[in-house]
Amino acid sequence: MSKIIVLMGAPGAGKGTQARLLQERLHLPQISTGDILRARAQQNDELAKEIQEVQAAGKLASDDLVGRVVRERTSQPDCQNGYVLDGFPRTIAQAEMLEDLAATQDERVRAIFIDVPFGILEKRIAGRLSCPICGEIYNIYFKPPKLKNSCDRHPDARLIQRVDDTPEKVQVRLETYNRETEPLLDYYQRTGRLHRVDGTRSPDEIYRDVERIVNAS
Repeated sequence: MSKIIVLMGAPGAGKGTQARLLQERLHLPQISTGDILRARAQQNDELAKEIQEVQAAGKLASDDLVGRVVRERTSQPDCQNGYVLDGFPRTIAQAEMLEDLAATQDERVRAIFIDVPFGILEKRIAGRLSCPICGEIYNIYFKPPKLKNSCDRHPDARLIQRVDDTPEKVQVRLETYNRETEPLLDYYQRTGRLHRVDGTRSPDEIYRDVERIVNAS
């Protein structure tokens, strides 16, 4: 039986890194709902028109629409041995749709939550700085540059902070994530499918735990 991996984690928890490692090392495709909705909208059929109308109106895609697009994408040959979901499910209704999809595809859902305390997440995000020339990422708390506000490779380049990485905006993002995700964590906890991984360690240490969960019988 192949596996459907639902990766969960707050902004800054390292979810994207783990999804990339799973794709590289276990050859499990990463299915991002945002990406597949944008790609599907480029086609010329009724489903594409429906997505285009939602996008033009600036609305969020309904659970039903997202579910249909995910079902279509995951029925492709590259998903036959399993896949990693990024951004789905976001609601209990979508989680229940995923259970139906898993049963149809004879696959097992495993939800992996990369758990990082909010205090560390705030420092990871609000402390981020990047070089405008080479894109190198620094962090004033965990990986400071040799010279304050200057790139190690390009000393004349002043490091910049993303506009949404200010402490105030980071706190709002984390509170929103926590509020929206808590019901899903409870859902997977109740159904015995939630695996918590300590996300305060190095990416490789986290990955070892993630891979063990993915490969468990």
